[in-house]
Amino acid sequence: MFVERAQNGDFIVDSLEIADRFGLSLAEFRRHMQRGSVTSSVEVGTEDHEGTKRLSLRLGNRIWRAILDDENKVRHEEMTFLGRPHVNPKS
Repeated sequence: MFVERAQNGDFIVDSLEIADRFGLSLAEFRRHMQRGSVTSSVEVGTEDHEGTKRLSLRLGNRIWRAILDDENKVRHEEMTFLGRPHVNPKS
């Protein structure tokens, strides 16, 4: 997978590929995007990770993360499923 960069610096990923990563149809994924349910963040690598970026997309309890090299090619990716928070019963 290759991640493009827009002229304004935004990262552009293929919606069909990302929908597949989340186990959704393209139409379902686009509905989530229109509702604002998909959030993203980018972290820039420093020191030992200089030249890399970590792109994260979150939808509900699922987070897709990709490590991009200096040419914006995905070098590693993973999907994480967040568990439900543990609540201690009152004594």
